[in-house]
Amino acid sequence: MLNRRQLLGAGAAGAAMVSSKAWGKTTNMGLPEAAQMESAQTAYTPRPDSGPDYTPVVTLNGWTLPHRMNNGVKEFHLVAEPVERELADGMIAHLWGYNGQSTGPTIEAVEGDRVRIYVTNRLPEHTSVHWHGLILPSGMDGVGGLSHPGIPPGKTFVYEFDLIKSGTFMYHPHADEMVQMAMGMMGMFVIHPKDPTFMPVDRDFLIMLNAFDIDPGTYVPRIMTMTDFNLWTWNSRIFPDIDPLVVNKGDKVRVRVGNLTMTNHPIHMHGYDFKVTCTDGGWVPPEAQWPEVSIDIPVGAMRAYEFVADHLGDWAIHCHKSHHTMNAMGHDVPTFIGVNKKPLTRTIRQFQPEYMPMGTAGMADMGVMEMPLPDNTIPMMTGWGPHGPIEMGGMFSVVKVRDGIDADDYSDPGWYENPPGEQAYEWTGELPEFASNNSPKTLLTPKPTSKG
Repeated sequence: MLNRRQLLGAGAAGAAMVSSKAWGKTTNMGLPEAAQMESAQTAYTPRPDSGPDYTPVVTLNGWTLPHRMNNGVKEFHLVAEPVERELADGMIAHLWGYNGQSTGPTIEAVEGDRVRIYVTNRLPEHTSVHWHGLILPSGMDGVGGLSHPGIPPGKTFVYEFDLIKSGTFMYHPHADEMVQMAMGMMGMFVIHPKDPTFMPVDRDFLIMLNAFDIDPGTYVPRIMTMTDFNLWTWNSRIFPDIDPLVVNKGDKVRVRVGNLTMTNHPIHMHGYDFKVTCTDGGWVPPEAQWPEVSIDIPVGAMRAYEFVADHLGDWAIHCHKSHHTMNAMGHDVPTFIGVNKKPLTRTIRQFQPEYMPMGTAGMADMGVMEMPLPDNTIPMMTGWGPHGPIEMGGMFSVVKVRDGIDADDYSDPGWYENPPGEQAYEWTGELPEFASNNSPKTLLTPKPTSKG
């Protein structure tokens, strides 16, 4: 078994590197060794040194599964098993996943490849793997009981098929699907074009949207939850511990986002507009690509967009459903905005002197105060930036665009320092008059009578 030290090799500071060279030298062509990943840091895969050239994807807080060649076939080994996943510093989840992590490792191959994927089941019940969006033989589709029998505990099944189209796809169980996906079993499958000149990019990021319902102080998700999830994650990771998307100025960048939650997610990126270039049904022809600043990712779907990184800075990227950028939410918390809590506070402090009233002026004080928390949880609003609390959580990260970033460098460059004159500041002078309106009626603005 490959250990973490073998998988995480030399690379840019703060980034890990996954190498498949050891697999190519394997002499035993029996069951491939199953690579394991113990770390939740982002792992960087170098460009291929043979075959068609492509830019490997960078799975935020994830990694790419190594493969070996066997008589022209790319062989992979997935292991379905219980795992411990660090959702954030100070919070561990007991999940089901693949090869030591949830989400599972990204599978990368090239259009035209034939792949052979061994799936070993170390779960307490049967499982299967559905290759979501791939065109393949019916018996390889992974629907337990329909495509083939379920994979019993302790057994290994083999899936083998040709990759007939490029694009971004997903994999997940189609056996006891509600339980196994709620426990974190899912991953991404990227097929690069066989023509290196087709849709090339300099940086290619990958995000899987998933969600859990884990009560503070506990470790195992509630598998029966349908809508009221309290942890909204990217690749089973939550802010402030989702790694940034580090980009060199001038790079052409692709971001691929898959959604295996139970709701849609409008992903919004600050500072840029972008073109939607791919769905899980295929590449969008250039004449049909459309501009956006937010792209909605439906349930069970993938969208990819591209932009040229020509604006330096730190740019937020997040789901635009506001409760999806919070952690460990309680859904029954009453609203106290405008309530006078002073009499109640005096009474409570007779018994609990450290009591802090909150919520009367909004919830921002939660991002500042350091209060004791239950075991194994994280504050609802958290994260600190260069100018104070960011007051975010869940599905939030930062696109960091800088000059002089090397092509294989994905390490965090730190916070951006705004140039003089390019940062909002407090105004202490005389204020201009401002208009106000207290009428609910529609007011028409007259056409200008002159220029200026």
